Amino acid sequence: MAGNIAGPVFCPQPPAMLVFDSASYCKGEDLFARSQGHHVSMTVLLGGFNIDTFDISVIVPTFNRAASLQRLLASFDALRSPNSITVEILVVDNGSTDNTASVLAQAIGACAKFSLKVLREDRQGKSNALNRGLSHAQGKILLVVDDDVVVHPQWLVQHLDSYKLTSFDAMQGRVLPGVDVDGRPADSHKLREYNIPIVDYGETIRECRGLTGTNMSFKQEVFAKVGWFDARLGPGAAGFSEDTQYSIRIREAGFKIGYTPHAVVYHELSPARYGREYNRKVEYQKGVSRSVYRTDSILLRVLPNLAANCIRYAVYRFLGRAQKAYKTEGRIMKSWGYLAGKIRRRQLVNFHREN
Repeated sequence: MAGNIAGPVFCPQPPAMLVFDSASYCKGEDLFARSQGHHVSMTVLLGGFNIDTFDISVIVPTFNRAASLQRLLASFDALRSPNSITVEILVVDNGSTDNTASVLAQAIGACAKFSLKVLREDRQGKSNALNRGLSHAQGKILLVVDDDVVVHPQWLVQHLDSYKLTSFDAMQGRVLPGVDVDGRPADSHKLREYNIPIVDYGETIRECRGLTGTNMSFKQEVFAKVGWFDARLGPGAAGFSEDTQYSIRIREAGFKIGYTPHAVVYHELSPARYGREYNRKVEYQKGVSRSVYRTDSILLRVLPNLAANCIRYAVYRFLGRAQKAYKTEGRIMKSWGYLAGKIRRRQLVNFHREN
């Protein structure tokens, strides 16, 4: 069970966008916008396209991952799609301070296959970046992909075909481990320890309950009814769960979510994410994020689950089942994060009441 969603969803519509030319974007000339008190958002239209509606809009939120973004853009160049399919790619720079702007500047004029737009959203948070992209997306299908993956050449076509073959309204694509910066693949016996999202539900298209924002898509009608991502959630805010909570809202709106094994992305392996300590921090933060929108009973659900997982962890450690213990320790930290998040939110509520 997903649990109940807590309170009203705060998903404000992004403000009206300010449009800049490519030279302004590359130089960061946003002084006028700042002087007017706006959140700075810049658009660069690449590829010479002038189309009102596209078959697919690809939205890429990015923040300080210039090298990863460059690899993703290179994989876009290798995409295979019929000329009859119209595609726009919306890269949303979420206030990067590395050389992301240079990477995007180099892409100007190099994108002949697709319409490529560069947007800038300075309000921190992946959800804000996604909402910026959604506010400009013109595709019938809206496809979201993270900036630290590379896509299979058939990725785009397979997402689109999954809607032609099924009645699903949203689709979860496959996420497999890729390689590290030196080209080394993952050790299949230690996949959990890379701490990357792996989504692999088998070889057939099937129904599933939720979406992982690393590789997901949904129809324009879904967005029209479900609305914006919750800006309280996701990286740059609570940390995680913007996709999980959006999935719950999709199902509550009466839509069906499917999984396709054919639309594949490969998640990069980063040594900064390896190991137990990173896993503990991530799972704890997932619990904090969950506390924002769920109302699980602490006495009847959270504490019993915490106790049970503590016992399981001890058993797995005793039996030497390292991968099981690794996963269970994450569940323990998630429960602690949920409890800490609820306590913190209760303290904030009491503080505001007293003041």
